[in-house]
Amino acid sequence: MQEKTGQEKSWAHWFEIPVADFDRAKIFYETIFEVDIFPTDFGPFKMGIFPHKEVGCALCHGEYYTPGQDGAVVYMDASPDLQVVQDRIDAAGGQVIMAKKQISKEHGYMAMFIDSEGNRMALHSMN
Repeated sequence: MQEKTGQEKSWAHWFEIPVADFDRAKIFYETIFEVDIFPTDFGPFKMGIFPHKEVGCALCHGEYYTPGQDGAVVYMDASPDLQVVQDRIDAAGGQVIMAKKQISKEHGYMAMFIDSEGNRMALHSMN
């Protein structure tokens, strides 16, 4: 068998969260993460861009964006302690479906939730 030549790399570069109601989703994510999301209108679709450093994220509303619980699960950084973010989810219009639990000492903690649009999402932190 031939040896693979690929290098280790960061596999996430950008991710988009499909939304049915842009304004509702914007308020939900701004509330749970306490950030400002910057709306951008691209004609046939609208994006709400999260403040970011390396891996970018945007809320997306348009023809090819349908929210759902059956696709990939995106783990969002909720550092320093995801419990703070998790505690805001229900009041913001989401639903916690797996409360904070330890993955391992080396890998920290995770939680899963359904956002205001019906997407299954996850949180991660080391505490």
